[in-house]
Amino acid sequence: MTKTEAKEKIAQLSQEIDTHNYNYYVMSNPTISDYEFDLMLKELIDLEKKFPEFALPESPTQRVGGDLVKNFKTVTHRYPMLSLGNTYSQEELKDFDERVRKAIGNAFEYVCELKFDGVAIGLTYVDGKLTQAVTRGDGVKGDDVTVNVKTIKSIPLKLKGNDYPKEFEIRGEIVLPRAAFDRMNEELVIQLRDEGYSDDEINERLYRNPRNTASGTLKQQDSKIVATRKLDCYLYALFGDDLNFDTHYESLKKAKQWGFKVSDHAVKCKTMDDVFDYIATWDKSRDELPYDIDGIVLKVNSYSQQEELGYTAKSPRWAISYKFKAENVATQLLSISYQVGRTGAVTPVANLQPVVLAGTVVKRASLHNADIIEKLDVRVGDFVYVEKGGEIIPKITGVDLSKRKENTEPTKYITHCPECNTPLVRTAGEAAFYCPNEDGCPPQIIGRIQHFTSRKAMNIDGLGDETVDLLFRKDLLHNIADIYDLKKEQLMNLDRMGDKSATNLIDGIEKSKQVPFEKVLFAIGIRYVGDTVAKKIAMHFKSMDNIINASYEQLIEAPEVGEKIAQSVISFFKEQKNVELVKRLEHAGLQMKVDESSNKIASDKLKGLIIVATGTLKNYKRDEIKEAIESNGGKASGSVSGKTSFVLAGDEPGENKITKAKELNVKVISEEEFQKMLE
Repeated sequence: MTKTEAKEKIAQLSQEIDTHNYNYYVMSNPTISDYEFDLMLKELIDLEKKFPEFALPESPTQRVGGDLVKNFKTVTHRYPMLSLGNTYSQEELKDFDERVRKAIGNAFEYVCELKFDGVAIGLTYVDGKLTQAVTRGDGVKGDDVTVNVKTIKSIPLKLKGNDYPKEFEIRGEIVLPRAAFDRMNEELVIQLRDEGYSDDEINERLYRNPRNTASGTLKQQDSKIVATRKLDCYLYALFGDDLNFDTHYESLKKAKQWGFKVSDHAVKCKTMDDVFDYIATWDKSRDELPYDIDGIVLKVNSYSQQEELGYTAKSPRWAISYKFKAENVATQLLSISYQVGRTGAVTPVANLQPVVLAGTVVKRASLHNADIIEKLDVRVGDFVYVEKGGEIIPKITGVDLSKRKENTEPTKYITHCPECNTPLVRTAGEAAFYCPNEDGCPPQIIGRIQHFTSRKAMNIDGLGDETVDLLFRKDLLHNIADIYDLKKEQLMNLDRMGDKSATNLIDGIEKSKQVPFEKVLFAIGIRYVGDTVAKKIAMHFKSMDNIINASYEQLIEAPEVGEKIAQSVISFFKEQKNVELVKRLEHAGLQMKVDESSNKIASDKLKGLIIVATGTLKNYKRDEIKEAIESNGGKASGSVSGKTSFVLAGDEPGENKITKAKELNVKVISEEEFQKMLE
């Protein structure tokens, strides 16, 4: 391909991809398949790599991400980002309306819009191209997050048409759709369960809500991560010196023509009755939207009347927001059932009279553990309050005692495993009860084998969860080592398992023998030893024999290993059956030693030190500082405690960590001081 042909092709592909992006993300009307779109984008990426001089400044390949930002530059807003006055009361809305009418008379109309529960953003366009994206900050100054915002596919990098002002700012809200938020949490749950965390511990680590997650995503230093998060953006206000509009509503219509994603739910209202109808409609229907809203915004439509009304020191006098009260649903508790996980932890689950909550029908809710049941005094037959917070499944937050029937018996937590009838045990300091029958309780056996074969562990093709369950029921699998004794002849006569499937499964088992040692260590299922910790332990001890024979003191010297993990490893290998299981795996041909070429030589300059890094560092990315600490013998921790040696603080450190350090008299050092320690 000649340079002239490449230049023309890059321009053509850029325009076509922009059009398809607009059709998909703004108009919700795709005209080609995802596969066709991906091929076009790959072709453009390859051409831009080969002919970088022809890549357009607003190329759609910027949406893929890849740029790293160590410090987000602070920018002064050209037009201050004022906050709106809030109210939860319709009476206060009437008072607002009276003030407006007293100031400008009765000849006006309102525009009612949805109040998005997201992160405010200001986008500047010059000559139709996105030049800057700034967060609200304190309303006067915000952070320049342009690199990350360019990855959001509903935000145009180049505008449509030619009747836009030479320079203007448009403001809106960046939101994380519920489906994307749920997907992130579902992936996190799978990861944490693989690492052996209990349901309570998992719930502590989940993303709490779409708004906070969107805000955190927008400040990610790696734009590639931002690109994967599926953020969206709705625009709702124009600012500039050359805007030829008389009304706010007119400007929204024009912004949509230029390629911006503008809500279709903005309406003009003549009276407060119209406004109250709008509020009632969306208070009832908000769960039908793909994103969260927390109220509505009311604005005087005419720009000249907005100017006449003016501003207070903090907010415009021509606009106000009405916030919905938090949704609270009550339903009847029909029964309590108990689930057993692969670690033996027993989790109580409330079975409910089906009720609609946050747009979905809820039939079950978490009760977490015996302590929560006792604290809430939840009883079968009660009418309970249910909410959906950051958890994947809803939780019960209280009981409507006014509806409790007389002579209702308090809930007695089960004493025996619901699967194998073994008496449950509870370790001091643990919230959960456990079934100790590891080798005879079906959910535990099946769960351990499923974990072993999973993608992040041994990744055995053809041995998915359903097949594992089938092989267990057919008495072919009792533990993870039995996998390597399976024969093709045993498999061919099973349901849905013909000659080809059986061959593929045996091949997958054979291929798994080449999986590196750190994944084998993760796969055997030691509680709290997730994939990251397994890799650290493997690199530190180099072989399974060294780990089996390691003392508690030796274990806690390994990176990422604290008291809980060290004790878990000791307890696991204290059981002779687990040692024998590992020996069977070794005899089958699995990797039991680390590849020495992947082990990095470390100094001991930070030996014995537990270090918490916070804020943006000049010389290290987040993963680099962790590696620097560990490669010099220290332990990188994510939270400040009495055992923390010191806190390494960069620019804009986390306030909670600095406050905690001061409370515990933990020393806080600068990056320069840290560098001197390594010299």
